[in-house]
Amino acid sequence: MTKVFTTRATSGSPASAVPAAPSGPGHAEGVSNEEFRAAMSRLAAGVVLVTAHDPEDGPRGEDAGMTATAFVSVSLDPPLVMVSVRTGSRMDDVLTDRPLWAVSLLGEDQRDIAGRFAMSGRLSDSLLFASLPHTRGEFTGAPLIEGGLGAVECRTEQRVQAGDHTLLIGRVLSAALPAAEGGPLVYYRGRYRHLGR
Repeated sequence: MTKVFTTRATSGSPASAVPAAPSGPGHAEGVSNEEFRAAMSRLAAGVVLVTAHDPEDGPRGEDAGMTATAFVSVSLDPPLVMVSVRTGSRMDDVLTDRPLWAVSLLGEDQRDIAGRFAMSGRLSDSLLFASLPHTRGEFTGAPLIEGGLGAVECRTEQRVQAGDHTLLIGRVLSAALPAAEGGPLVYYRGRYRHLGR
């Protein structure tokens, strides 16, 4: 018999898997939301912070950021990456009008940063960035988080609607590899983890 899990949002993390009885809407294919979430929670993923700067929002513009685990390399020639953004979210709204964005690859000691930008009902992004050491990308003006394992600046080449998310395919304009030590921050089974633990 298959054990069914459901997920619930927790403070500081995108989702947490807990045992539950089968419930929730099913789909024509026969899988429920809970079954799908539980299965996908067993896929380990690196954690990144997607950022953008909207120069037209306020006197000096406004920064936006979101934690993501759905970020992948797509192509080497040309250099392309893809990130999944919830349709209608603040980040989706910003990136609809602003094609320039950046991604900071978070290290294992940056769990608090991931948690802050994943939290629903959080403080404004401008306040979060004010207390977070960062530099500005040369091509995008987007915040690049200090202490990360790497960073890329991107320009949107294509937007694809996929269910309740928008897939952004971006051309990589620059890549930075700071001399950061330690391993990546990983998200697995509803928790942030260190690689190999």
